[in-house]
Amino acid sequence: MGKREASTGTPATVLLAQLGIPFRTFSYVLDPASESYGTEAAEKLATDPARVFKTLMVDAGTHLAVAVVPVNRSLNLKAMGAACGSKRVALADRAAAERRTGYVLGGISPLGQRHPSPLVLDESALAFGTILVSGGRRGLEIELAPADLLRVTDGTTAPLAVP
Repeated sequence: MGKREASTGTPATVLLAQLGIPFRTFSYVLDPASESYGTEAAEKLATDPARVFKTLMVDAGTHLAVAVVPVNRSLNLKAMGAACGSKRVALADRAAAERRTGYVLGGISPLGQRHPSPLVLDESALAFGTILVSGGRRGLEIELAPADLLRVTDGTTAPLAVP
């Protein structure tokens, strides 16, 4: 029996590499006292927070969905509901989000999820050549083109973020 090699990435980075999608990764040391993983990522990477996006799992009643919004803004649940065809949308329970994606809260990537869910990206992402999203663990960010994120996830865009 041959040797089994250790994984060289997260499911998100492995997926992008397999598909030949150009991306870069950035790591940073987490501050245990930080209250916002996304804001901390923007600060530690000295990046405009409008370019760093957080991944939020939402319960749309009949299914879970993925909302991807800038870390310096909040998700408009009503807009997310309209985007995914549901009247009522709420943030998903932590355990349900972790089970569905295979990632831990604070490290949920929109890419390489155990069970992919419909994805909606805030339309503000389209103003940038590249954006940063979680790489699948806390302290790891992936930089890629918004169009590539949408293509890989079969996602859509909508105005989801509010100040």
